[in-house]
Amino acid sequence: MARPRKNPADRDLPPRVSRGRSAFEFKPAGGGTIRLCPFDTPVSEIWAAYERLLKDNKAQQDFTALVSRFFLSSDFNGLSKATRNDYRKYSVRVLRPFGRMNPVDIKPQHIRKYMDMRGVKSIVQANREKAFMSRVFRWGYERGMVKANPCQGVRQYTETPRDRYVTDREYQALYDNADQLVRVAMEISYLCCARQGDVLALRRDQMMDEGIYIRQGKTGVKQIKVWSPRLRAAVALALVLPANKGVVSTFLLHQPGGDRYTSSGFSKRWRAAKERAKKANPELDLNFTYHDLKAKGISDLEGTLQEKQAISGHKNIGQTARYDRKIKMVPAVDGQNKKTK
Repeated sequence: MARPRKNPADRDLPPRVSRGRSAFEFKPAGGGTIRLCPFDTPVSEIWAAYERLLKDNKAQQDFTALVSRFFLSSDFNGLSKATRNDYRKYSVRVLRPFGRMNPVDIKPQHIRKYMDMRGVKSIVQANREKAFMSRVFRWGYERGMVKANPCQGVRQYTETPRDRYVTDREYQALYDNADQLVRVAMEISYLCCARQGDVLALRRDQMMDEGIYIRQGKTGVKQIKVWSPRLRAAVALALVLPANKGVVSTFLLHQPGGDRYTSSGFSKRWRAAKERAKKANPELDLNFTYHDLKAKGISDLEGTLQEKQAISGHKNIGQTARYDRKIKMVPAVDGQNKKTK
C-alpha cells in the first residue's frame, strides 16, 4: 500500500510523482529524478506524461534495447565485417521471442526451450544464435546492464563436422555448366582457398605484380596469393566480364552496371549452374556447397597441416584440420617397409 501524500493536493498524482523545485518529478524505484511536466499542467496531462514515460522506460529496458546498445558498442564494431553481418542476422531470429522481454526475466530454461525448438530445423543455427545471445549478455553484464548471463550452463548441440570432399570430376562437371562469372569465382575460391565473401569483394587494385592481395574478412589475415598459370587464366576471364557501354568497374567480379555481386545474387547463379550440371551428369552427386570449394583447395594442397595452415590463413591448426577432407592413402600392413631383426 502506498504511503499517504504529505501534501493533500498531490493525492491525484500518479505513483512516485511529486512536486519538485520547479516542476512535477518522477522518482524511479532505482533512484534518481526525472522531470515530468510544469506545475501548471492539468492532472489529466500529468497522467498522460506519466504513462508515456513508463512506456518509454519499458521499451528502453527490453532485450531489443540491449541488443541495439551492443550493436553501437566499440566491442561490436571491432569485430570482423563477416561476424557483424552474422550477428545482425542472428538478432532477427532471437528478437522474435525475446525482444520485448526484460533481460533480467530471461532465464536458462527460456534459452533451452528456444534451443530445443530451433534445433528441430537447424542445430547449427541454434548454436550460433545462442552464442550471439551469450555475447550480448556478457557485454551487458560487464557494464552493469544485466545481473547474469542466462546462456551460461545451457548446453549447445554437438555438431558433426562437415567432411564433404569435392572430387575433380564433380568440380569439372559443375565448372562446365557454369556461366563465366561462376567459373571465375570457383577458380579463385579453389586456387586461393578463399571464402565467397572475400572473392566477391575483390577489387582490381588487389591484382598485384606478385599475386592477388586478399585480406580475409573473417579472420583479418592478410596474404598475397602468388600467381600461377591457372590463377592468371581465371583473372583474365574476369577482366572480360560483360559491362555496359562506358562502365569501368572497380570490382573484379561485377555486374554489367559495375556494382559488385551480393551473396544472394551470386548464389542464384550458383544454384542455376548446379541444376544444369545435375541434368547433364545424373550419375554424380553434386550436392555440395560453394564453401566446400575452399575445403577442396586446402585438401588438395601438398604438405603437412602446418604448411596448409600457413597457406590457408587459418589462425589455428584445428580450423585447417576441419577443412582437410581428402581421404588419406595409407599402406596395408604387408605393404609397409619393415625392418627385419
